This record gives sequence, structure tokens and C-alpha cells, in this order.
Amino acid sequence: MTKTYRVHTISLGCPKNRVDTEMVLGALPFRTVPAEGPQSADLVLINTCSFIAPAVEESVSAILEAAEALRELSPRPKLAVMGCLPARFGEELRQGLPEVDIWGLPTELDILPGRLAGAIGAESHAPAGRLASTPKSYAYLKIAEGCDHACRYCTIPSIRGKLVSRPVAPLAEEARRLLDRGASELVVVAQDVTAYGRDLGLKEGLKTLLEALLPLSGLKWLRLLYLYPSGVTENLLAFLAGAGRPFVPYFDIPFQHVHPEMLAAMARPKAADADVIVGRVRKYFPGAALRSTFIVGLPGEKKVHFDALLDFVNRARLHHVGVFPYHAEEGTRAAAMPGQVRRDVKARRLDAVMRAQQEISADILEACVGTEMEVLVDAPHGEWPGLHTGRTWFQAPEIDGVTYVSGPGVVPGAMVSATIEEAKDYDLVGLA
Repeated sequence: MTKTYRVHTISLGCPKNRVDTEMVLGALPFRTVPAEGPQSADLVLINTCSFIAPAVEESVSAILEAAEALRELSPRPKLAVMGCLPARFGEELRQGLPEVDIWGLPTELDILPGRLAGAIGAESHAPAGRLASTPKSYAYLKIAEGCDHACRYCTIPSIRGKLVSRPVAPLAEEARRLLDRGASELVVVAQDVTAYGRDLGLKEGLKTLLEALLPLSGLKWLRLLYLYPSGVTENLLAFLAGAGRPFVPYFDIPFQHVHPEMLAAMARPKAADADVIVGRVRKYFPGAALRSTFIVGLPGEKKVHFDALLDFVNRARLHHVGVFPYHAEEGTRAAAMPGQVRRDVKARRLDAVMRAQQEISADILEACVGTEMEVLVDAPHGEWPGLHTGRTWFQAPEIDGVTYVSGPGVVPGAMVSATIEEAKDYDLVGLA
């Protein structure tokens, strides 16, 4: 009988990283089962993030904690580290963490499984195919790697490289397999989904891809993450409006700032005025859910710049907002810019935006009380029997609030109709 190997996995960072982890696990040429912790594993695999300093710190801490847990074990499980951290720091990282047995870059996903098999001396077995780690209800579909934009604060192009889109046919086939396994929602992800297909010579690449995905049997919701502001065009919105369900009118558009001087300092793509784009989306989708992220404290950001950002947040009334303090990342052009903003100023500005957004979110959710809404059930609640966590159409997995739901037919993977009975600052409570 073929031996089974225990694998403990830690996947940090964005959904794109999670897909990479799932692809590597599914391509392992040996039989595997999940290990509850590093001490009970034959192989510990950590997929890292290094987008900003806190992500670097989290990744390094995860590696050190795993190494410490394995230190006294005999035989010692193998420790493998993949992803953005080794891509960004290279040989410096390898020398500083000799506890790591195997390293893997984002460009090595096709050869890493064989490398892992060799490291543990595994008996050969047919790969299982991508191993989804999300709840049964949804799955991520990564359509491209890298980014062609050159934002001055961002490390992604130096880590992940230029845009490389996956062809339409294999993406449609992967989507079909994910739906066949029980997913009701596909979350389409890339650094910029609106750029999809440009490197393949496709004039309207995202439209071409969606024409292949939207008719797939079993697909109830299709969500797009993330749309660069300059890519949210009249043509794209007209197509999406005509497509109808299963497309979900949820638009994650990372504006990062709204003041033109700050956008110029960031070297953000042109034709990206936030008010124009929000108006454009709401012209085609009056009830659309909009999410955005903003950076406060970029070098040179003055009070007038921040006031414009805060005014936009109050005026636009987006469903969801994420705010990050600027981090001077080594290797980026912004790190050398004059006018670095003090940490305490960045903290105050972040707090001001989030306090404003908390009130907006509470108002939006309060308007849902008493209405009937579809809820996609994700998982049982960890503490309350009979209660489950799920999401409405305007709640993306892992980044937004949730809807707590109970009642007949509420099981993981089900789409239920629920009466919203209570609203919190970021979450809803419903009864099916």
C-alpha cells in the first residue's frame, strides 16, 4: 500500500497566495493528509507574503515558530518556505534562516512539488489535482500573475514580475472542476483583473473570459477582485450590466487616494478620478456594492490631501473601506521620496477614516433589517450550535463582514433566503 505523508500548511497573504498553495498541494506526487500541527507532520509548508513590512514580519515569525516547534523532533519534519518572501529577499533570507530545508519562488510552482517529494523521500503517487482549502461554498480562480503598473509604493512587480495571464480554456476548465466539487461562488482574482489578456493579445480580455465563465452550470455568484480604477470603463460596465447573474455587482476598486497630487506622487494609472468612477459604476448598477482601499501618510501627504480623502469617504458612502498606513518599503521609489509623514500622524489619519466608515457601514447594514436576502452559507459557527456564518452578495469572503444565519436548510454550501433581523457595525444576523 502506498505510504501517506502528513503535511501541515500555513498560507499567508492574499487569495492569490492561497491559490498557489492549493495548486502546489494538489500537484504533490505523493499521497497526503493534513497534519493538525507542525509536530505531527512529515512536511511543513509555509507560503509567505512580503507586500508590506507587517506581512514580512508575520511571515518571518511563522517560519521561526515552525522551526522552533520542529527543533527537538527526531526524525525532524522537513520545513519548506515558498512565495513572496524568498522572491523579495533571496539569498539574504536563505542565509538568515538555515532552518529552512526547501525554498520555492512564485515562478517555481511547477517544479516545487517534485522538489518537496525528493526532500522527504516520498513514494510516488498520482497528484490529486488542486486541493481547495476554502469552505465548500466558494473558491478562488486566479486568472493572472504579476502586474504591469509601476506604482511608486508597491513591491508587487519586483516580486511577482510583469502581467502573465492564463489562457481562457484552462481557466474555464479549472472553474468547471471547482463548481463540480460543490462551489457555488467563484471569486476571480488577479493583481488587476481589468488587465487580463493584454499580454495574450486580447483586446477585451476580461469580457472574453467572463463569456466563458458566466454560463457554467452550478455557478450562482461570480465576483471580481480587484479592478484597477483606470480599467473600470463604460464598455466593461455595459457588458457586465447586460450579463446579469451570476455576476455579482460588487466592485472592489483600490483607489488608494483621491487627491490628484497624491495620485501623481503614487504614479497611479491615469483616467482614474474616484468620483467619476463611482458615478460611472452607479450609473450602470444603482445599487452596487463598492469596496476600496486607501493609503494614508504617503510621503508629501499634507492635511489638504488627507481632508480630500476623508471628504470622499464621507461623500461616496462605499460599502467597505480598508485603510493602510504607508510603509517605506525597501526597493520602492516612494521610500526615497522627501516629506515622510510621522507615524502618529498616519495613525490619526487612519483612525479618522475608519471611524467615518464605521458609521457609514452601520447605516448601510441597518437598512437591511427586515428585508429578505439570499445568504450563501460558508461554515458552522465555532461556538453556537445551529448557527452558521455566511455572506450576502455584498460581502466578499475573508475581507468583509459576515452574516450569521440559522434555521431550516442552513448547511455549508447552501444558498438560503433569510430575513435580516439585526445589524451590527460590519455584520448581519438573519433567520432562514
